[in-house]
Amino acid sequence: MNKVPITNIKQYTEGSLKEKNEFIKIFGKAIQEFGFVIIEGHEVPNKLIQDCYDQIIQLFDLPKNIKSNYIEEGGLGQRGYVSFGLEHAKNNDKGDLKEFWHIGREFYENKDLELKSAKNIWPVKELPNFKDKLTTLYSSLDKISLVLLSAISEYLGIPKNTLSNMAKDGNTVLRALHYPPVTGDQFNSGAIRAAAHEDINLITILCEATEGGLEILTRQGKWLEIQSQKGQMIVDSGDMLSRITNEIIPSTTHRVVNPINAKNVSRYSLPFFVHAYENCELNVLDKCVSPSRSAKFPPILANEFLLQRLREIGLGKKI
Repeated sequence: MNKVPITNIKQYTEGSLKEKNEFIKIFGKAIQEFGFVIIEGHEVPNKLIQDCYDQIIQLFDLPKNIKSNYIEEGGLGQRGYVSFGLEHAKNNDKGDLKEFWHIGREFYENKDLELKSAKNIWPVKELPNFKDKLTTLYSSLDKISLVLLSAISEYLGIPKNTLSNMAKDGNTVLRALHYPPVTGDQFNSGAIRAAAHEDINLITILCEATEGGLEILTRQGKWLEIQSQKGQMIVDSGDMLSRITNEIIPSTTHRVVNPINAKNVSRYSLPFFVHAYENCELNVLDKCVSPSRSAKFPPILANEFLLQRLREIGLGKKI
């Protein structure tokens, strides 16, 4: 397969039983065998996405000393601003050519979890509309994520709410990303915008980016460029999903390559990293174990797994 599968989420949410089953099959098989899938019919207004991009362009245009005021002290980069070049791919010592801002959950059903969770940091003084726009997008993507996780549960043949229940009140983050134009020295250093890596979480939902550069490593070991169009979003599988499915659904390796010539302009993107709630125990699902496929991973709490991985990618360092 050399083309990313495309499917419409409305088949699952509004379709007949036949259409729902067709979505489950196409979406689940694409995540399992290809690692990435493009979805349409998500109903997030394009204007909202563009309004969010307008806000984050203004955000990253702020002077470095102002952005630095919004670094979360000792927070492993989970909220607020993370400076350029700090994060790197696991087992790669070159910092990625990017800066970003993390937005977490504002509204919780479980108030105990809310009290324990990190609080968002907002640039209210500089950008009074930032919070409203980005939290609206967060809520929309959060709803979509629960639908997609339900579809994956059904694809695996387990109770429909198994995976979505793990993500309710999850430590999910919306990342506003800026990749500045790449300088000559950076090209020569061998660093790229985002080195090859796998996401930490269950699944990731990517709104359309402002520029290309995203490439996925297919299960056949070939790099393939992928970019969503207006009205589309990209979904990929992460390490937490790979872990609990005993690698029946592997996590997907991807990267953002450096631009060339006229394309050497800023790139902005809005990935939504869907996490389990902090004290959720990540156990290999019984359905994913068999006499010929024993459990490959011991149980671990979602927050312990997250903190371990954050330190591996450089976010445990002092800023």
